[in-house]
Amino acid sequence: MVDYPTFEHDVIVIGAGGAGLRAAIEASGSGVSVGLICKSLLGKAHTVMAEGGMAAAMGHNDDRDNWKVHFSDTMRGGQYVNNWRMAELHAKEAPDRVRELESWGAVFDRTKDGRINQRNFGGHRYPRLAHVGDRTGLELIRTLQDHGIHQGIEVYMEVTVLTLLKDGDRVIGCLAYEREHGRFRIYKGKAVILATGGIGRAYKITSNSWEGTGDGHALAYDAGAELIDMEFIQFHPTGMVWPPSVRGILVTEGVRGEGGILRNSEGKRFMFDDIPDNYKDQTSDTEEEGWKYVTGDKNARRPPELLTRDHVARCIMREVKAGRGSPHGGVYLDIAWIKEKIKDAPEHIKKKLPSMYHQFKQLANLDITTTPMEVGPTTHYVMGGIRVNADTQESTVPGLFAAGECAAGINGANRLGGNSLSDLIVFGKRAGEHAAIFAKENGHGTLDNAAIEQTAKAALEPFDRDGGENPYTIQHDLQEMMQANVGIVRQHDEMVEALNGLDALKSRAARTFVPGNIDFNPGWHTALDLHNLLIVSEAIARAAIERKESRGGHFREDFPGKDPEFAKFNYSLKKSEGGGMEISKIPIPEMPDYLKEVIEEMG
Repeated sequence: MVDYPTFEHDVIVIGAGGAGLRAAIEASGSGVSVGLICKSLLGKAHTVMAEGGMAAAMGHNDDRDNWKVHFSDTMRGGQYVNNWRMAELHAKEAPDRVRELESWGAVFDRTKDGRINQRNFGGHRYPRLAHVGDRTGLELIRTLQDHGIHQGIEVYMEVTVLTLLKDGDRVIGCLAYEREHGRFRIYKGKAVILATGGIGRAYKITSNSWEGTGDGHALAYDAGAELIDMEFIQFHPTGMVWPPSVRGILVTEGVRGEGGILRNSEGKRFMFDDIPDNYKDQTSDTEEEGWKYVTGDKNARRPPELLTRDHVARCIMREVKAGRGSPHGGVYLDIAWIKEKIKDAPEHIKKKLPSMYHQFKQLANLDITTTPMEVGPTTHYVMGGIRVNADTQESTVPGLFAAGECAAGINGANRLGGNSLSDLIVFGKRAGEHAAIFAKENGHGTLDNAAIEQTAKAALEPFDRDGGENPYTIQHDLQEMMQANVGIVRQHDEMVEALNGLDALKSRAARTFVPGNIDFNPGWHTALDLHNLLIVSEAIARAAIERKESRGGHFREDFPGKDPEFAKFNYSLKKSEGGGMEISKIPIPEMPDYLKEVIEEMG
């Protein structure tokens, strides 16, 4: 018999960002016991890095906006391989979720007439992002935490989950360890919700914090769930490129939403050179019209800097490769130029973009009110993740639900900026609601003590070896390889090389050695994270090899065009009975006529 501390709840939520907190609040409000596990400290979730705003078609700044336009924009941005039902629910429910947050105490920026202010963002036809300066994610987390602590939710901080526990086909809890002293714990639940975020730490240059190691993706995969759309990685076009210590840290799209423009080393505003045909009707071809759009002219077209993120990132890389980049390998993002248009521009910039101002001032000794920033693409977001039911957020494994970045479907091939925060809240609520229903209808399962002991023993193996591989070196080599071979621009031979390299890295990861003892040992934590990073890296590479076209966040240099045949299905990845990774095609259900009419109506 295993003798680990056991914590029992009706619903276990793994991840305490926006999706996890909203799920926990909803489940607890349904009258069930909720345990919330977070890898770091409460309040340190990656949601706080979502700066620009929360997309919701409230129509406050342009009354032409509505759920139909938002749905259409989301589908177009996702290149029509989205789960259309998720996109529909998201567009319809996001406004209510914003108003709900406001009723819970969120302090959004205001229009002159007192309504929630909404800003422009890439890929959105109208001003749609409810925001709090450029600290929206931080305000969202603060609001959810302040509201959630009154719901009776039990929070377990600095705890990392090693594996999901099953009774037959059903998930009934998890085995975890507390990071401070390394002691194992069992969490029993009638339902489990994964809300663990992204996979950015599989790449060298990323905006993701240290927690973004694909934990939820790998936990679900190991439990038998399906992953879909893993080839679609979003490289945010604007991350810091200088100084090196902060390379990759996000520069919010809100800078461009407030009028920031991109220039190359020759001072040219290069985004005018490459406007996709399907966006020409919405994109300005003159600087003057673009500025009118930024300042609220409803008849103006948006500037090309506000095209979708995948397109802007590739345009930046084109300039850098052509030798027209900045000294440190990026391009220039200039918000200071608006002094030509606004009398009190410095104060306006500080008011609208306080975090960006302080970030560059403190970290790069650069004043963005007078000097352009050096920016370049950074691994930011994974559109792929756990395949879920659109209405309930349940995975293909009974009792296992997922929400937020680790769940897939709504974004298709590319996520629009600002859709992430509303996605967290809309589907976090749905996951919590339906997990609570499942918990009320099912009892606690029976633990498999032998499987628990086997997992715990495997986790301790790095301490048992006399010598071996350094886990930090393996992680570094993985990040270098993924950045070079499965990055922004891809081709077959390089990705096959990455797959072969992953096999070698798996062998090395099986020989990791960790000196010292289990207490306060970050080397051990890194060794355990490797398992998850290797799974998601393989999933990305395998799906990217199979998709022989370019679509959204997936760009193939050897297949630069879009193939309509690839719009008919998603790639699914699942663990085979032999332990290997199987890939298959899942047909995309035909969109119902009423949604087809919406797409046609919106152009």
